[in-house]
Amino acid sequence: MRRREKRTTIRGRRQPEEEEEEVEMATAEEEEEAVEDVAEGDETEGGDETEAEAPRRPRGKGRMRSRVTWDLCWAWYHALPEAQQAQIARMGFGHLLSVRPFHLDIPYLEALRERWEEDCKAFIMPWGHMIPTLEDVAYLTGLPVQGEPVVGLERRDYYDDIVELLGPEFVAGRRRPIRSILLGSLSEAIGLRGRRRGPLESLDEFYAGVRGALDLGDRSEERSVRIFASYLFGRLLFATQSSQMNCKFVLLLRDLAQAGRYAWGAAMLGHLFSLLPSSSQRSQSTGGFTPFLQGYTRFPMGRGTLVEGRQMMVPLMTRWEVAPDPRVTDRRAGDVRVALDHYSHDQVVWTPYWGEEDASHPAVAAGRPLFDRHLLLLCLGTCEVLYLELVVRTLGWHQPAIEVPSLGREGHSRQQFFAEDRDWGADHGSTVAYWRAGGEQVLRHEGLQDSSAYLEDYRTRYAGRLRLERRVMPESQAIRLLEGRLAEQEVELTRLRTEVRTLRGELLRAQASRDAGASSSVQPAGGDLAVRLQRALDRAEARVRELEEQAREIGAQ
Repeated sequence: MRRREKRTTIRGRRQPEEEEEEVEMATAEEEEEAVEDVAEGDETEGGDETEAEAPRRPRGKGRMRSRVTWDLCWAWYHALPEAQQAQIARMGFGHLLSVRPFHLDIPYLEALRERWEEDCKAFIMPWGHMIPTLEDVAYLTGLPVQGEPVVGLERRDYYDDIVELLGPEFVAGRRRPIRSILLGSLSEAIGLRGRRRGPLESLDEFYAGVRGALDLGDRSEERSVRIFASYLFGRLLFATQSSQMNCKFVLLLRDLAQAGRYAWGAAMLGHLFSLLPSSSQRSQSTGGFTPFLQGYTRFPMGRGTLVEGRQMMVPLMTRWEVAPDPRVTDRRAGDVRVALDHYSHDQVVWTPYWGEEDASHPAVAAGRPLFDRHLLLLCLGTCEVLYLELVVRTLGWHQPAIEVPSLGREGHSRQQFFAEDRDWGADHGSTVAYWRAGGEQVLRHEGLQDSSAYLEDYRTRYAGRLRLERRVMPESQAIRLLEGRLAEQEVELTRLRTEVRTLRGELLRAQASRDAGASSSVQPAGGDLAVRLQRALDRAEARVRELEEQAREIGAQ
């Protein structure tokens, strides 16, 4: 009851300093009086940053709102001085921040999150379990997935740490203990309060406005970087259903030179896993880096169009442009649910990165030893299981039937404030040691000829959720579904045909460069590139032929 009253008090407040004060007053009594753990991440309104969201419905209707503020993170980073951008890139975030923010397909993300099954940390799809893996994180975002686990000290009061690392202005007038920081105060401190991208404003126009408004004052380079990184954590990588961020993340930024050693990608995935259950069941908004789910490439329902000239860029998310296409994005979550129910199983791509060279993807090259390992994903008090053995088809293997309880592992995620200082890594030393040892090797069942036993067991277990009886749809709904499929395939064909034209041009240039090198004493530099381009061209042309055939079949229906 008290928490409900707290939310009522906070709602309607828009001044960062006023909102923060109300939160502190409302939570201090609760935390100190009970002297017990208080859940972090309760949703509050407030702050001035823009969020990707669908039209609001009354609470309880379940319409999703993403808490991610991507546009401002991107523009802020690119408006910083080059030296600060270089420092942030060395911390492991440069590749992700090179990705231009794209349109978030809220109906798609809403339909996807509804399929999350907490017991096995997987999306329940008609064709089997689907779990985003560290391989997906490395290829799509470029975040490092190997390195030191994101664990550390969690304090009862972060007052002194905030003063030292960010500046005294972030605690001025606030009551102790200080346990969270309002994200709006971070953007306000450097002149970006209220900055939001207008509906008709291009990203470049928005960036120009942010660059003109950015005011770093006389802060040191390190403090400016920490303020940005804190905002990046709270609004993008480790976003929650709150306008505040637990100060424990700020402690990771004490030594910026060492920040690049952390496995940020693994932490991002673990944090996302920890929030999907709450966003699936009881909340309007969802936390975590949701654009990663839209970029998930095993089945292309959420992807955009490949931009000409970006075919060789890394990470893979930099290659796309997801503009609102009325043929695809003007749809309801119900339409997406039906499309997922009837998605053609043979279109699921279990190994979408075949042909990509590790040398072109630094995060992939460094993280590959972990791609076939049992792992626990750690992120400052959260520990989430990556059940890779349920999706070994992503490794190119046949999938055996497996009982999740037989795997003998479980996470112990707790996002909380503590009444005293605690070192989570020390309290869970065996878990940290398991990560540092690289987990355990996933066993391959060599005798399997196919995945039929798994699929039979899977369909029996999830028959109710999968609606396998496939009741006959009304004719109007069937027509809508076919029209939706055709529209998505038209978008995909347009993308692939553009890719084919561009790849042919780049291949001709690479071959010309190779021939020029071969006719001189200079070692040809374009040989390897020409081979990679030819492989990419072959894949794209094969996919065009496949989609054209599928479009003809759908048209015949």
